Amino acid sequence: MAAMEAMEMSDTIKTSDLDKAFRDEVLTEPGAEKLILCFNCTGCTAGCTMAEHEPNYNIRQLLRMANLGMRDELLNHPYLWNCTTCYKCQERCPQGVPNVDILLKIRTMAVHSGIMLDNHRKVAQLMAKTGHAVPINDDNKEKRKKLGMNELPETVHNYPDALEEVHKIVQVTGFDKLTEAQS
Repeated sequence: MAAMEAMEMSDTIKTSDLDKAFRDEVLTEPGAEKLILCFNCTGCTAGCTMAEHEPNYNIRQLLRMANLGMRDELLNHPYLWNCTTCYKCQERCPQGVPNVDILLKIRTMAVHSGIMLDNHRKVAQLMAKTGHAVPINDDNKEKRKKLGMNELPETVHNYPDALEEVHKIVQVTGFDKLTEAQS
């Protein structure tokens, strides 16, 4: 199965391909032990904001893959990054499974494995470099000036010392290395 293909329900899962250590790491998320309580009521998928736009999106399937230890398939799954984190699924779960929190843990694990969407990586790199996901540019400076505003907003753009602090934090935390493009 190609890394970015969605798993079909008829695909055979080989126990030799399952990663118990991955499953155990997922289960370190507070509340994740409730994952085994899921009885497939479909409450999480029935009102899913993302599923309204992408009918094949199924958070239940993603969490089942995590519970089975399907590390490679899950970290490279095309829908891993589609959740809007609206928390509807988590609020509706009769078993109290923290679906979104678990999914965010899995995304973090993906990033630490070097797996990140290109657009997310670009935004992260802009944050690391400029302190902003959408840094100020000459067009915006001009528009601000025409509106009688300062060219630079009261953010790190206007405070070089603050930007230097952002750079230090990025370096000390390893965020710069985490968001580098993987070869």
